[in-house]
Amino acid sequence: MKNIYVVAAVIRDGNRIFATQRGYGPYEGWWEFPGGKIENGETSQQALRREILEELDTEVQVGSLIDHVQYTYPEFHLEMDCFWCTVTKGDLRLKEAEDARWLTKEDLFSVKWLPADLEILDKIAKALSL
Repeated sequence: MKNIYVVAAVIRDGNRIFATQRGYGPYEGWWEFPGGKIENGETSQQALRREILEELDTEVQVGSLIDHVQYTYPEFHLEMDCFWCTVTKGDLRLKEAEDARWLTKEDLFSVKWLPADLEILDKIAKALSL
């Protein structure tokens, strides 16, 4: 089985987090935290800054690691580093995603999350309560 290593940005603005909806592939319509694959020679943080700039035309400050998620999909095994991020420049313009929403703790579970992203929602909900 193929292993895929990715990074995900949990972009926070006060008590809200930013989520995007996939517009392609077998998980079209599902929600996720933006990010992508780590390229050779990149750290997780470098990859995340590059991916957010490419996908959302926005620069972010990468903060602390929330969790390292491992999830086995039918087609591959995913390893994902999820980081807190804040916007430093730009306005989160969708270049690849179908849709996006700012979610609060109360509506965090109102969208259909990709299974790997679902793994960290409880930790995010607890942090949004602080």
